[in-house]
Amino acid sequence: MPLPDYQVTIYLLHGIYGAKEYWRFQTKRLIERGYRVIAWEAPGYGLSPLPDNFSFDAVAEAGAQLIRATAGERNVLFGHSMGGQITPRIVSKVRDRVQAAVITATIGYFGNRTKEEQEEFVRKRSTPPPPGTDPAVAQLMAVNSMLGPTSSGPEVELVRSVAAATPPKTVQAAVRAVKAYPEAEAVAMIKALSVPTLLVAGEVDQTGHAADMKRVADMIKQSTFAVIAGSGHYPWAENPNEFNRHFFAFLDKHAPT
Repeated sequence: MPLPDYQVTIYLLHGIYGAKEYWRFQTKRLIERGYRVIAWEAPGYGLSPLPDNFSFDAVAEAGAQLIRATAGERNVLFGHSMGGQITPRIVSKVRDRVQAAVITATIGYFGNRTKEEQEEFVRKRSTPPPPGTDPAVAQLMAVNSMLGPTSSGPEVELVRSVAAATPPKTVQAAVRAVKAYPEAEAVAMIKALSVPTLLVAGEVDQTGHAADMKRVADMIKQSTFAVIAGSGHYPWAENPNEFNRHFFAFLDKHAPT
């Protein structure tokens, strides 16, 4: 049997708490629709060692190298949370290889939050657990706090298990990178994003607020913005039916198979 002739590659870029495995259900849907899927693990995630200098530019360059090595005829970046923050920077490095982008549940840039929200963002992700506490349990609590109050089902459970297993030192390095990413540079990268871009927020997401994401969307010339009802920080897992109506409509228009 001949192999499928994939014309579009979708790159899935996870967040601070995550790994390529939490995309399993979404990967299956994409493959069934005829897409080639590459779900990466950023430096310091999965089997990859944590680099000494974990910065957004270093992570974005790793993503750009992956695309240079594996890009197909047409390519779409799908960045979630931290992955969404670095998506514009990756596109700037491989602009000729990327035809569209999808960004979900991201703060965009650290200055897009109030001072109190910034402090809470760091505290929740950087405070060591009480003595004797299993780090995975502590991280699961953090992940649970980012989900919508009614979110459930196998996709949510997959996110919980994968995200909670993120190495704590990697989480801390990623949080430092979020804080250190210069606001003016981040905003410039967002405004320079010149490919059709779908931005999707969770209605009750307390990390990538819908209002914050709308400000990011308004900076991008070719943007489409959607809010997913009842969803927290993982809209593609918490309300997949509604999320995928927007997602696949966008792909059908800008990156059809």
